[in-house]
Amino acid sequence: MRLITSLAAALVACAAPALAHPAPFSYVDVRLDRSSVEVAVVAHVFDVAHDLGIAEMDRLLDAASLRVHGPAVTALLSGRVQVTVDGAPLTGGAWSAPEPLPDRQSVRIRTRFAVSKPPGLVSMTASLFPYDPVHQTFVNVYERDALVTQAILGKDKSQLDHFSGTRQGTLAVIRKFAASGVHHILIGPDHLLFLVGLLLLGGSLRQLVLVVSAFTLAHSVTLSLAALDIVSPPAHIVEPAIALSIIYVGADNLTVRNGRDLRAWIAFAFGLVHGFGFAGVLREMDLPPRALGWSLFSFNVGVEIGQLVVVVAVASAIAAVRARSEAVGRRLVVAGSLVVMAAGTFWFLERVL
Repeated sequence: MRLITSLAAALVACAAPALAHPAPFSYVDVRLDRSSVEVAVVAHVFDVAHDLGIAEMDRLLDAASLRVHGPAVTALLSGRVQVTVDGAPLTGGAWSAPEPLPDRQSVRIRTRFAVSKPPGLVSMTASLFPYDPVHQTFVNVYERDALVTQAILGKDKSQLDHFSGTRQGTLAVIRKFAASGVHHILIGPDHLLFLVGLLLLGGSLRQLVLVVSAFTLAHSVTLSLAALDIVSPPAHIVEPAIALSIIYVGADNLTVRNGRDLRAWIAFAFGLVHGFGFAGVLREMDLPPRALGWSLFSFNVGVEIGQLVVVVAVASAIAAVRARSEAVGRRLVVAGSLVVMAAGTFWFLERVL
């Protein structure tokens, strides 16, 4: 009993410093207008005193004492906040001396950056007090005094991307999500292999364009439904289903006979499944609430561009082989379809097991 009592006392003693932390929060306000970006940082004196090694945190709430520590406080806080506009870090803004906020047990610093044009994409990175894993930074973004975006940054998320409600902001959305669409299709081996399987049988340019367009239309529908949280099946169902679609395409190539080309319908049917896979990636990108339409449209355009690059490359290579030898072309279909089926089977087992 005495041992248990001693252990309990030791645990309480160890927990006491954590409980002494009154509010593990900081605040960053970002104000945008056509010619400037203003930033204000508010931090609790407990955290500032901890990182500067100041024994009595209340000294930072006294104006005279704060003036003594002012340069160190400003350097500490300003060095842990970075702001970029359209990919370029903001420089040239002079941070103010810290001011005490006794009612909030905090100190505040401010700065103003001049910009040559209205901001499009504003990125805020803040890791104010990494010593505390539960510390959070609340970010508020204002456009002409209207609060338009709020976010919480912490251990798992240290950056906020804000697209302004201007023409520049719309263009920034298009650039970012179109590039992400191209990137995702080119690094997604399952989506690429599904396309390759559809292209192995060859065909006219009209046929191939119809196949790819059917795939794009289908995945655009389900991607939008999932990204908007209207229909969102779990990944443990979607990912094996994508693998099964790859197996089916390979098997269909081996059993197809002369007749009606059904690849466009196959592409449409399984494109619905692949769209849910695309949506998983898109949701992780924090879709801008005020530009959902543009972000979804741009991502789909990027995916389509990536697909067309693959179609041109693969279809050209297959056509070149067939032009040299029809027999080799037939063997290529068989060998390629077997590879497609083998890869699909591997992914299916991997995702199920």
